[in-house]
Amino acid sequence: PLRERMLPWLAIGAVPGLFASWFAARGELIVFGNAQVPLALAIDRPGGVLLGVAALLWIAGGAYATTYLGEKSARGHFVVCWLMTLAGCLGVFVAADMASFYALLALLSVGTTGLVLSEGTPRAYRAGAIYIGMALFAEALVLAGMVLTVVSAPGNSLLISAAPAAIDASPWRIEILVLLIAGFGIKAGLVPLHFWIPLAHGAAPVPASALLSGAVVKAAVIGLIRFMPIESAPWAVGATVAMLGLLGALYAVLVGITQSHPKTVLAYSSVSQMGVIVAIIGMGMAAGDGSARLIAAFYAANHVLAKGALFLAVGVIGLTGARRLPAMLLPAAVIAVGLGGLPLTGGALTKEVAKSLMGDGPAGVLATLSAIGTTVLMLHFVFCVRATAADDDEARAPAGLVVPWLVTAGASIVIPWALYLTAGGYSLPDALAPKALWSALWPIVVGSLLAFGLARWGRSLPRLPEGDVVVALDAATRAAGPVSAVFGRLDAVLRRWPAAAMSLLSIALLFGVAIVGGR
Repeated sequence: PLRERMLPWLAIGAVPGLFASWFAARGELIVFGNAQVPLALAIDRPGGVLLGVAALLWIAGGAYATTYLGEKSARGHFVVCWLMTLAGCLGVFVAADMASFYALLALLSVGTTGLVLSEGTPRAYRAGAIYIGMALFAEALVLAGMVLTVVSAPGNSLLISAAPAAIDASPWRIEILVLLIAGFGIKAGLVPLHFWIPLAHGAAPVPASALLSGAVVKAAVIGLIRFMPIESAPWAVGATVAMLGLLGALYAVLVGITQSHPKTVLAYSSVSQMGVIVAIIGMGMAAGDGSARLIAAFYAANHVLAKGALFLAVGVIGLTGARRLPAMLLPAAVIAVGLGGLPLTGGALTKEVAKSLMGDGPAGVLATLSAIGTTVLMLHFVFCVRATAADDDEARAPAGLVVPWLVTAGASIVIPWALYLTAGGYSLPDALAPKALWSALWPIVVGSLLAFGLARWGRSLPRLPEGDVVVALDAATRAAGPVSAVFGRLDAVLRRWPAAAMSLLSIALLFGVAIVGGR
């Protein structure tokens, strides 16, 4: 009965995180564990930035969810999963030890699975199963990387601040980097293991999709920022990560423009944007430039707010009739094109800051192509979401949906400017210089022309299934059916007492021989 009444209170759940991002002392370590497991909290600059914007989106999303779910019967279950996901999401930004970080990452995955499943449809069950499978796979890789890191750290320290140096000095340095990059890469939706993102975000309710795409995937970003030895990583590792991120960003655009559902288009946009963020970290590793941490956090913070606002807009526009549609569609279009770098938006600021790492070489060219592709994809989203408007010309979305959306939309414009101007080294004249404005504008112009061409002549494009490469997994699952049956029969035989007893006795004898031989 209590949780059934908790829905109107969801908006206040993230308020402590918002206050912590404003007032908590940077770098202060709070330890509340013991000598064996020193569970600890701390806020660094990247973590503080991401904690603040994520908490703001959670507050707006909680208010939105109160109206969106209304009197639905499953709201109690939704509340529990929402709060689990909230705790895990905000927790990873302040976790300062590996045990806490891993536990919160796992809590985040379990809660998110519940949000994906909350619609109770076959589509939701399929997406939830794939999501939890990929989450467990990613966490297994991260855990293995953490174990090797702790073994390599002086005194087997569990503190994350000791991880970069421990990885750099470890005899398993390459192995640890591969495990952590692969694990966090899956969490970030790095191509080709990205397919869970369009499935999960498409199946979840709108407020949950906004948080999954905006805030939840940033757990992978903070993981890469804190664990990677950016200043001393091998050049080849950094360059490989950067190329994987940028090529994945372009791939997601190409698949996204074949989709027709607005939430699925946004999901592929998230895959693309996360690829760019991972590429920023990779370029920092290749150049040995530690500023990549804060640049990646700034880029991710803009994406938290912009993508959250766009997902919330899907629910608002779907309930808005033709008479009020322009007033709802215009802010969404500005934010959408802003992700491609529209001048005066957060997207333009993040791309300007990232140029210091991308340079003018192949990475810079791919980043420019990504900006053009993002513009095409986001205008395609605008066309798709416009088609979902209510049939009743006089229809109006409830204020409980419109207000949280407009607050998030406004924050997606204002907060990136505030971060840019207070970061140090950047100024308003720099952002408004004609060269900077033109550098941001011309990819938008090219992308807009391509988008209108796509709208007019793109009907002949093949319609790829949601999740694209997951089709191959479906085929593999069907092909594995006979093999699974064989192993099932083998398991049934081995579980019989004579076979199990002989197996146990054999293992015990082998252990005995090994112990005697070791002496």
